[in-house]
Amino acid sequence: MKKAGVLNRRLSGALARLGHTDLVVVCDAGLPIPEGPGAPRLVDLAFRAGVPSFAEVLDGLLGELVVEGATVAEEVESANPEAAARLHRLFDGVGAGLVSLSHEELKALTPRAKLVVRTGETRPYANVVLRCGVPF
Repeated sequence: MKKAGVLNRRLSGALARLGHTDLVVVCDAGLPIPEGPGAPRLVDLAFRAGVPSFAEVLDGLLGELVVEGATVAEEVESANPEAAARLHRLFDGVGAGLVSLSHEELKALTPRAKLVVRTGETRPYANVVLRCGVPF
C-alpha cells in the first residue's frame, strides 16, 4: 500500500498513465462530463456537497504532476473570486501561465482530456484544465 501521495487506486493509476501535453480536468460537481467511446477517463471523488473540495483535490494533484499550463473559465473571476485568486497564485508565471476562456470554450476542451477528476465542490466555476509537462 502506498504511504503518501494520492492513495485512490484509480486516480493514482490514471496519473501514472499521463504524458507530456496531456490534459487533466479538475472540476466541480456540476461540470458536464462526456460519456461513451473515446471519452476521457473519469475518476469521481465527489462524496457530499463540498467534499472533497476543489482546493484539496487540486493541491493533491499538483503534488503528483508537472504542470506547464492551466486554463480556467473567465467567469470564475466574478462568480468565485476565492477560486480565481488561488488559481492565479498557483499558475501565473508557470510555463504558459493561466489562460482564461469562456465557460463554454472550457467545456468544449473536456472531451480532449485524458483524465477528468470530479470533486464535490459546489461553488461555481471551480474548474481547471491542466496541461501536463515534463520534469526536465
